[in-house]
Order: sequence, then structure tokens, then C-alpha cells
Amino acid sequence: MGVDFGRNRGSASKISQWLRRRPKPQQDEVDDSAREEQLLAVAEAGMPIAPAAHPVGYRCSCERIGCPTPARHPVSFAWQTQSTTDRAQIERWARNQPQANFITATGMIHDVLDVPLPAGEQALERLLAAGVDVGPVARSGDDRMLFFTATRGTPEDEDEWWPCELDCHPETMDEHPGMRWHCRGSYVLLPPARLPGELDVRWVRGPEHPLPDPLTLLETLTDACAQYADTADQSDLDHGSVAWPLSR
Repeated sequence: MGVDFGRNRGSASKISQWLRRRPKPQQDEVDDSAREEQLLAVAEAGMPIAPAAHPVGYRCSCERIGCPTPARHPVSFAWQTQSTTDRAQIERWARNQPQANFITATGMIHDVLDVPLPAGEQALERLLAAGVDVGPVARSGDDRMLFFTATRGTPEDEDEWWPCELDCHPETMDEHPGMRWHCRGSYVLLPPARLPGELDVRWVRGPEHPLPDPLTLLETLTDACAQYADTADQSDLDHGSVAWPLSR
């Protein structure tokens, strides 16, 4: 009986192509492992986390029509009570939801000073040059920088500090182009995270750095935000909301 060498060559070619493609899942496994390690490092630093939405193309996995913060918000309305530092729970989330982003709830262990990226880069350079212990810093997309600090906690005088609801009500985010202080009742998207348009959230300085008192960073950050406001497009900027909470 004759042998169809053409068919055998075709099969061999397909097998070779399949073998060349095999390393890709292995790389995915490496990426998943690195993601899990980063999430656990945040938990080990005491910062509680919870699952968040993720991008589906340029849309959000929540499928909300016109989602105002695609891939940047929690998946559960109970995110404040759901947030945890429990290693076993975080491992289950990371492995069962491989595409999920994660948020960290602020105001319990840490706060986050959230500033425009140009202001943040300028402030970070100045702070490091001055020898200030900056703590963890993340870059969020192509427009914001996040400075992680110790929380100010719940004050005796409620007029001294206030809850931040910018992310609880994300429709208001565009009204605050300057500084946002994420404390009680708020959260930020945590590295590593994917955003629509192939953007991401990544560490500039990792969670191994101790959380500083926010007041050690505040003056430099607000000065940088003020300079940013001076150079920004005046038609797109709401001066009443720049670099708050200075106006309070």
C-alpha cells in the first residue's frame, strides 16, 4: 500500500507549528505567578484588596452601558467588607479570576494621594532628591500617579479630615483634575492592572517601601499640582477643584 508523503509532510508541519506555539501558555503561567506575587506583596504590607472589573477590548467587563470608569471599579457592592489581606482568599481570587483587576480599600491601613502624572513625576523627583521616605508609588494609565501613605484614620474633629467619595461615585472623577485624597470610603486600582486601550497600572516604587505620613508628601505634591494647573489648558481646567483639599 502506498504512503501519502504529502499528507505526512502536512501533518508534520502542523505538529511543528503546534510545538512552536506551546511556550505561550508557559509564559502566561509565569505572568499569572508574577501577578499573584505582586498581589500577595500588597497584602503582606497590610493593604486589603478585593476583585475589580477588567477590560474587554475598550469596554468594561461589568457590561454596564457607558461605564464611567471601565476596568477601574470593584465587581461587588460589598467591596469594603470583602477587602482582605488573607493569603488563601487572595490566591483563590487570583487563580479563579485570571483576568480580574484588583482594588485596594483605603482609609483602614493606608491612604492614597492621587495626582496628575506630570505633577507626580515632578514631585517624586523632588522628594527623592530631598531624601524624603516616599513609600510605594504607582503609575495609573497615562494620566495619574498614586502615592501610597499611612492613613490619617478617623479624627476626633470631623472637620479636619473627610471621606473621599470620588471613586464611590466615579461619575464625579472628571470634576477633580487636581489632587484626590483617597481615604475613608474610597479605593484605588492596584498594580498590576490592565486598562482599556492597552494601558496599565504598574508600580514605580513597590509595596516593600514603608508607608509614610501623608503630611510629609503633601506640600511638595500640592506645589507640583499648582504648577501643573498653571501650565494646563485653561479651557479644560476647573480651577475650583484643582489640588483640593487646599480650598477646604
